[in-house]
Amino acid sequence: MKTLRELIAETKASVHCLTPAGAQALVAEHPDVLRIDVREPAETAEKRVDGFTNIPRGVLEMKIGELARQADHPILLHCATGGRAALASAALEHMGYTNVHIVDCDCDELIRQWGSVS
Repeated sequence: MKTLRELIAETKASVHCLTPAGAQALVAEHPDVLRIDVREPAETAEKRVDGFTNIPRGVLEMKIGELARQADHPILLHCATGGRAALASAALEHMGYTNVHIVDCDCDELIRQWGSVS
C-alpha cells in the first residue's frame, strides 16, 4: 500500500507541473486559461490567490464541465502545497482533459508572486 506522500510524488511525476513564473507565462500565452484553486472554501476565505476560482477538490469532477467544455481548454490548478492540485490534475486527465497544469509550490509562494485578494 502506498502512503499519501508516495501517491502524491508519483502523481506529480506524471502531470505537468509549473513554477509560479511558468504559470504566469502560461497565462500570458493563453489569457483564457481556467485558473482553479482546489482548496476548501475555509482555506480560500483565509487567503486567496488573485485570478483563481475556488472549486474544491472534492467536487471538481462534477463542476469542471460547466467551465471547460472542450478537452483542450487550458486549465491551471493550485492548492496549499501542490498535492491536491496534482491529484486533481490526474483526475481531469482521466476524464479526457488534455491541457491541464498545476502550480507546484505552496500557496504563500504563489501569493508572493501573483498577489492575493481579500
